[in-house]
Parts: sequence; structure tokens; C-alpha cells
Amino acid sequence: MRKCATVFYTGRVQGVGFRYTAREVACGYEVTGYVCNLLDGRVELAAEGEQEEVQAFLEGIRASQLGSHIRHADVNWREATGEFNGFDIRY
Repeated sequence: MRKCATVFYTGRVQGVGFRYTAREVACGYEVTGYVCNLLDGRVELAAEGEQEEVQAFLEGIRASQLGSHIRHADVNWREATGEFNGFDIRY
């Protein structure tokens, strides 16, 4: 079943290459979506694909060097819409 997860990461997640690393991690998974910095210091990430693949991608982010910078991840699931082409960094 295709799903979309929107995740809000808190911690020391800006200024550490989070967006670029997330995009690189995404290359290893069949997911589409985006990652962007928010003005309040959090990072927002949306990933769409088969639910198991999205879950594996999110675990891949935690297992990368980013994991030590993440204090909390608030994950919200919804039905996939097919709105994304590739996985991009948004500014």
C-alpha cells in the first residue's frame, strides 16, 4: 500500500548537512518527496512510496550520521497522492 510520511525532526538538525544527507539516503530507496529547513529550527521531510519502503528509508536516516543529531521525530502518515517526482531539497 502506498503511503506518505511527513516527518518533523527536532534537535541539531540544521547546519549539519541534514538535507543533503537525506537526499543521498533517499537514492537507496524507492521513495519520492522532499526535505526542507523550517524557520523554527526543525527539518520537514515528506516521503512517499510503499509503506515498508518509506519506513526503511526513515530508519536509514536514523542509522546514518544524522541519527546523532535527531532528538525527536514526529511522524504523520497519510495516503499517497503521487504528487512528487524524485526526492528534492526545498528551499
